[in-house]
Amino acid sequence: MVRNGRQQTVKAARRPEVRLPELAVWEEGRLEPDGDYDGVEFADLDLAGQEGIGARFMDCAVRRCALDEAGLAKARFLDSVLEGVRGVGTDLSGASLRDVELVEARLGGVQLHGAVLERVLVRGGKIDYLNLRMARLKDVVFDGCVLVEPDFGGAVLERVEFRGCALREADFSGARMTDVDLRGAAELGIARGVEALSGAVISPAQLFDLAPALAAQLGVRVIA
Repeated sequence: MVRNGRQQTVKAARRPEVRLPELAVWEEGRLEPDGDYDGVEFADLDLAGQEGIGARFMDCAVRRCALDEAGLAKARFLDSVLEGVRGVGTDLSGASLRDVELVEARLGGVQLHGAVLERVLVRGGKIDYLNLRMARLKDVVFDGCVLVEPDFGGAVLERVEFRGCALREADFSGARMTDVDLRGAAELGIARGVEALSGAVISPAQLFDLAPALAAQLGVRVIA
């Protein structure tokens, strides 16, 4: 990126370094509101509809679990891995994710509005209708995943990278960005909020693709 004739650098996101201890297999049946889970592995479980509001997960692994309509609002995930999770309507509103890896997830309509994500890696998988409105993202990497109609409305993004992922019909309305790197996105589609890209960096090819949206935002008519 060049600005005012000088080469500008984009600060890279810091990735999580999750090193899980030996984990205990969870066999208690149901999640509990405000539950405290430390060093636990949840594997191949049906957690659909369960309520873990305000729960704390530290040094945990959640693998291949169903999370349909699971209530995890204001939950805290610290130094944890979520791998192969699936579900529709998972409620993580107001949740806190720090040093977390989300790997090969298949989620739809997951609610993360008002959440705080710090040092989070989202690798592979597909997430439809991801709601990150008013969320705070710092040191977050989206790597090789597919995001269909993600909503970043009013969110604050700092040191966020999109690498080899497909971003389809994204909404960045009112978002604030610092050191957001979109150059590595395999597909960049912005439905709303193109004016919020100040603070982001894109490639020349992406600029060409976004030209019609930018022209419309500026009120410029392009006539052949």
